[in-house]
Amino acid sequence: MPSARYTTQFLLSALSAAQFPVPSVPEIAFLGRSNVGKSSLLNALVGDKAAKVSQTPGRTRAINFFALLNQSQRPQMVFADLPGYGYAKISKSISAGWPEFIEPYLAFREPLRLCVCLVDSNVPAQQSDRQLIDWLRHAGRDFAVVATKIDRLSGNERTRNLLALKKGLELDDILLVSAKTDYGVKELWARIEADVPTSA
Repeated sequence: MPSARYTTQFLLSALSAAQFPVPSVPEIAFLGRSNVGKSSLLNALVGDKAAKVSQTPGRTRAINFFALLNQSQRPQMVFADLPGYGYAKISKSISAGWPEFIEPYLAFREPLRLCVCLVDSNVPAQQSDRQLIDWLRHAGRDFAVVATKIDRLSGNERTRNLLALKKGLELDDILLVSAKTDYGVKELWARIEADVPTSA
């Protein structure tokens, strides 16, 4: 259920902090392990093939920035698609797997309003996910944790896996979404827009 209020415009791919776009509107960062379905969810949110879905997890090494334009074709917010982490063939940890400009972006980027942290609803909480959430807490960043691929689970499995993820990640709230069926996409949009002032 993509938002009809926005059109998407690719801005740039940044391979260093010097290449980040000039701050102008609030930014929403999307983070997660390389096989968590981040590109598919981004495309479900914007209703465009904005993010390329790679068959090789961990291939994206840049931060890809996308402007979301309102009906007046003015930038309303920017989505930042960050490189995935924790893919065994790429890296052993977040610190080893991410380019050095990722941490400064998350720590110091002034227009960054929300970090959307994606976890796979089909697998137990991972140490790399816990590390990321702990890091964001320490940095004082607002974040939302989203469990993807929920369409692959039955009702009972959803309940069981959600409880396990909450316990494993020490969280009270996790959003459930499916890029395939659009389950939870409307709720995720509501969470994003709660952090972004909207205008006509």
